[in-house]
Amino acid sequence: MATKVFVHGSGHKATSWDKTISHMASHEDIVCPNLSSLLEGKAARYENLYSSFARYCNEIDGKIHLCGLSLGGILALNFALDSPQKVKTLVLIGTPYKVPKAAFLFQNMIFRFLPESVFEPMAFGKKDTFALGNTMKALDFTDRVKNIQCPTLILCGKKDGANIKSARFLSQNIKGAELKILEGTGHVVNEENPEILANILTEYYSMNA
Repeated sequence: MATKVFVHGSGHKATSWDKTISHMASHEDIVCPNLSSLLEGKAARYENLYSSFARYCNEIDGKIHLCGLSLGGILALNFALDSPQKVKTLVLIGTPYKVPKAAFLFQNMIFRFLPESVFEPMAFGKKDTFALGNTMKALDFTDRVKNIQCPTLILCGKKDGANIKSARFLSQNIKGAELKILEGTGHVVNEENPEILANILTEYYSMNA
């Protein structure tokens, strides 16, 4: 049985998957890495995070089902492109295929005025959030997504205005990809609509066992 790897976004931690997993038929084959822990003290740069994530995935025996949200989706997409032989299925939730520069700059401007305490529930502290973000500004998978080889499911909350265009682009440019838009849901699908997400994932994995 292939291991399911659920990867959280930058605004949350591995525990953000708990509610979704609680509604799934099987839990034993699911792992949820904490992205900050994967760095093991290395600088918060995308290349460091990605290389640590790739090593984590490659240390799992056999093929894996990758499911990522936001930053987690970017990492999952990147790995599926670099290591197609390792990835059995790919689920991308609220995932941009390139970093939107205008939105990124606006977010950074807002973040600068927020106290450190606001970042405590997030994957990274204030300093590391900025450092990581600054190394991701040039990320762009526009010309590579057509090379995805595994079965792919694209999910996006209907209220996730920042990523719904990306979801449609990915579904149109990844061969055979399936797109589901979740009504009444925003960006953090695994916390806003965990039971629906669990049902979708359970069905998807049963079809791609």
